[in-house]
Amino acid sequence: MKQSVTGTRRSVAALFLLPALVLLGALVVYPIGYSLIRSFYDQSGDGFAGVDNYKALFTDAGIRTALKNNVIWVVFAPTIATALGLVFAVLTERVRWGTAFKLVVFMPMAISMLAAGIIFRLVYDQDPDKGVANAVWVGVHDTFAEASAFPKAHPGRDSPLSPDQGGFVTKAPVRAGTPVALPLVGVAPDQMPDSAKKAVRAPADPGKITGTAWQDFTRGKGVGTLGAPDPSELGYAGMRVEAVKDGKVVASTKAAADGTFTLPASADGARLRLPASNFKEAYNGVDWLGPALVTPSIIGSYIWMWAGFAMVLIAAGLAGVPRELLEAARVDGASEWQVFRRITVPLLAPVLAVVTVTLMINVLKVFDLVFIIAPGSSQDDANVLALELYRKGFSEDQPGIASAIAVFLLLLVIPVMWFNVRRLRREVRR
Repeated sequence: MKQSVTGTRRSVAALFLLPALVLLGALVVYPIGYSLIRSFYDQSGDGFAGVDNYKALFTDAGIRTALKNNVIWVVFAPTIATALGLVFAVLTERVRWGTAFKLVVFMPMAISMLAAGIIFRLVYDQDPDKGVANAVWVGVHDTFAEASAFPKAHPGRDSPLSPDQGGFVTKAPVRAGTPVALPLVGVAPDQMPDSAKKAVRAPADPGKITGTAWQDFTRGKGVGTLGAPDPSELGYAGMRVEAVKDGKVVASTKAAADGTFTLPASADGARLRLPASNFKEAYNGVDWLGPALVTPSIIGSYIWMWAGFAMVLIAAGLAGVPRELLEAARVDGASEWQVFRRITVPLLAPVLAVVTVTLMINVLKVFDLVFIIAPGSSQDDANVLALELYRKGFSEDQPGIASAIAVFLLLLVIPVMWFNVRRLRREVRR
């Protein structure tokens, strides 16, 4: 019986390899072969479809969108995750609590894609009271742009006000010496400004226009008087009031805490307008999971998970970089940026290549995050090939097209894997 160079009998070696070969054939070779054959058959699996299923990859709108999104994923997700991993690995070398920081950044890797998808579905919720992203965004926005306190306010029945370009204007001109009543309804008590006080009737002033803008509503049937401030009713503190003549604003003011306001004599004979700025809807943040931003948002959640993976691998490579080279460059007068760009990055190039290629293969197969995070209304816009394979194979019962997508994904992965294997072989030769 023949023996190998090491003296091991080939039959014994084959016997030990047989279980692995059987598993490889059953779990890898057979599914690939079956998918390849099935991709040439129609929906029923009985009729030969030729290359029609592959033509659908470039004619079906859903698959084209998925292909476009996969290109975006492959270009941006691995690049950004690797770049962040590089920055974290380099900076944490000089931070006292670098190990703790690395642990925090790497921690998302311990979370499953399913759990991460659920987390970020909540993070990107449109409601600022639920979604962290919009809570922060709205907080920053409202810091620089004052929000309206009366978005739901509107005139009640028998009101002296009529609609005007998103706001309201008095139906008749006002006269000096005659107090003006501007009653509104529609603002919930808990939504009234904290500075609001009990509304009072404005005193008459012969040389000026005075009036009151208030919430003309008192709880209880038959309680309160319409068109006049009641003891329990609050003034519209901060309500902007403009006097308009011939389409031009001749005077303006803001209501006091009790809803009273005063305009100069120049407002005599004008109409009072409550401009639309008083009633604009409160800023509700960004629609992170809308058609325009859903793909970048999901990529952001992927980077949150995998930047730690990139950081750990790059930090391991950085530990093998000769410190003498870095110190010599600093002694020669190189800045930290020059050391990083001309020495650190070139020496880490093999590690960066490994990380980038690994993440590229990973994003070609991304499914969980897109399926969970993207709501039904924008899932078509966030579609990727792995998700489209699932939808064609199970939701739409088109196994032929699903098999074609699977074969296409395999063809996309093979060049990346070939590049990685070839690079590894070159490293071994060195």
